[in-house]
Amino acid sequence: MDKLKNIWKIEHEEKISTSVEKLWELITSPSNLELFHPFCKSNKVIAWPGKNSVDELIYLNDLKYIRSFISWEEFKGYSLLIGEENQKQSYVIWKIYKKQGLVFLKITIYPYFLRDIPKAISYLPYKLFVIPKMTSYLKSVIGGINYYVEKKKKTPKKYFGSHKWFS
Repeated sequence: MDKLKNIWKIEHEEKISTSVEKLWELITSPSNLELFHPFCKSNKVIAWPGKNSVDELIYLNDLKYIRSFISWEEFKGYSLLIGEENQKQSYVIWKIYKKQGLVFLKITIYPYFLRDIPKAISYLPYKLFVIPKMTSYLKSVIGGINYYVEKKKKTPKKYFGSHKWFS
C-alpha cells in the first residue's frame, strides 16, 4: 500500500454524534452504505465481515464499484481498495478516533486518477478538479452518516446535492 500512498490524497473528517461502538457497528454492518450514503443505489455483500470482506457499490448513476477490504481493526477503522472490477483501484482508509471526548470519523482517499503521471504534471488537475470533487463527495458521505445517526432514518438520496461523478 505504500506505493498507493505516494500519490495525492484527499481526506475529510467530522465529529460524529454517536459513540465509537455505535459508529463501528454502523460502518461494519452488511450493506451499510444503503443506510447513509447519499449516492448509493445499492450495496450488495459478496463476503462479510472482517478483513477480506468484499461488497459491491452501485451508485445512483449505475457506476458499479467493488470494495475489497484490506484491514479491519475493531472500533478503529478499516482500509479498502475500490474501483470498477478489473480496473485501477483507489485506496481508502476509514479511521474512527476520539479527540477531547468526541468521536470523529476521517476518510482518506488515495485516488487512482492520474496516479501514473508525475506530481509536477498532475498538481494542477488535482488541485483544481480532483480534490474539490472528492472533498465534496467525502463531505456528503460523512454528512450522511451524521444524518443517519441523528435522525435514526436512512439518508435521502442526493440529500446534500448531486455529484457529477456519482449521481
